[in-house]
Amino acid sequence: MHIGDLAAATGLSLRTIRHYDDIGLLPATSRSGGGFRIYTEADLQRMLVIRSMKPLGFSLEEMAELLDAVDILASAPEDAGAREKLADYLQRAQRKREKMAVNLARADTFISDLARL
Repeated sequence: MHIGDLAAATGLSLRTIRHYDDIGLLPATSRSGGGFRIYTEADLQRMLVIRSMKPLGFSLEEMAELLDAVDILASAPEDAGAREKLADYLQRAQRKREKMAVNLARADTFISDLARL
């Protein structure tokens, strides 16, 4: 798929996807004869992981680290270091989500309070 297709499938901007390519987070799998980026279904799945990490506040470096661990586990499921890294990210994501849930509940309370005024 071309970059526009990837943008449509993920809801991310072309600029964001180009940036991820430029920094090596998600380089295009190949390029067409005209130099256009070509992405695969696997690239789409990786981009969806990246998109899911953004609202949790993970840095680009952390995203790359997690994707590296996922890549290692795909070829070596018994890799203890990668499995430990994945478990660490799972715990961190859960903690971040819990914090977001508390903030969302506070926002809901605030909105209800305003609506009653």
